[in-house]
Amino acid sequence: MQLNHERPDYVFALRSADGRSALVNERVLTASFILAPERLVENWAPTDVALLAPEHLEPLLAMQPEVILLGTGERQRFPAAAVVAACLSRGVGLEAMTNAAAARTFNVLAGEARKVVAGFLFDANGG
Repeated sequence: MQLNHERPDYVFALRSADGRSALVNERVLTASFILAPERLVENWAPTDVALLAPEHLEPLLAMQPEVILLGTGERQRFPAAAVVAACLSRGVGLEAMTNAAAARTFNVLAGEARKVVAGFLFDANGG
């Protein structure tokens, strides 16, 4: 039986993510980052959802997504109301979830050619 390795139709594939790191294509990332199917932005400034401010979302919103996935680390945590409002006021959904769940959801939505952008948070202590 012949097996075929299916390659995604987008540039950046998110192989895995947890509270300490993520694997994008063949690269291990341990600092907060932004990911769209065609773009990777490393060293995104925020490290904790409690400190996330609306201006931190500007690079994500500039990519004109339908939805932003916010990976909040090992545990699901929710951003401040002002952060959510910054998205909703522009007609963009914001979904907060663990990094692992955000990775799975990103891959599904990217595979469906949806306009998705994800922000993954990693704190300086690796959690």
